[in-house]
Amino acid sequence: MGRDIDYGNLMHEAMRGLIRKVLLDVAERGLPGNHHFFITFDTTHPDAELADWLSDRYPGEMTVVMQHWYDKLEITEDGFAVTLNFGDAPEPLYIPYDAIRTFVDPSVEFGLRFEEQDNTDSDAPEKTSDKGTELKQVHEHELEVEEEPVKDAQIVSLDSFRK
Repeated sequence: MGRDIDYGNLMHEAMRGLIRKVLLDVAERGLPGNHHFFITFDTTHPDAELADWLSDRYPGEMTVVMQHWYDKLEITEDGFAVTLNFGDAPEPLYIPYDAIRTFVDPSVEFGLRFEEQDNTDSDAPEKTSDKGTELKQVHEHELEVEEEPVKDAQIVSLDSFRK
C-alpha cells in the first residue's frame, strides 16, 4: 500500500493558518481601513459555541460580519472567540477554524471557500475517510450577498456559495 500526499487537507491547514494570522493582527491592532469580514461557519460543529436562539435560527450555518462593532476578540490555536451585537443583544461566539466554510474580505476582493465533497469515484483508492475537501478562492464580484437588517450587526446569506 502506498501513501498519498493529502494536498487538500494541507491547503486547508495553511489557509486556516492564514485566517488565524489575520485575526491575530486584528485582535492586536484593529481592522485597518475598509477591511471587514464575512465569516460563514457550521453551527452544528461540536466545538462551536453560540447562544441557543442563534443555533435555533441558523441550524446549519451562519454568516457573521466583523466590521463596525465587535468586542472581546480572542484568538486560540483552534479557533476564535468574539462578541457580536445582534439587535441590541451582544452575544459571545466561539468559532473553530475547521468549522469555517467561507472567509471573505470584500474590501480587497479576497475570499476562501472550504468545501466538503463526497468521494464517489469507485476506481479511486480506498481512503480512511469518505469525504474529501476542496478549497476555492472567491472574489467579491462572485458574491451575491443578501443582507438581513439587524441593528449594529449584519447577518448575511451567501447563497452563491451553495451548489
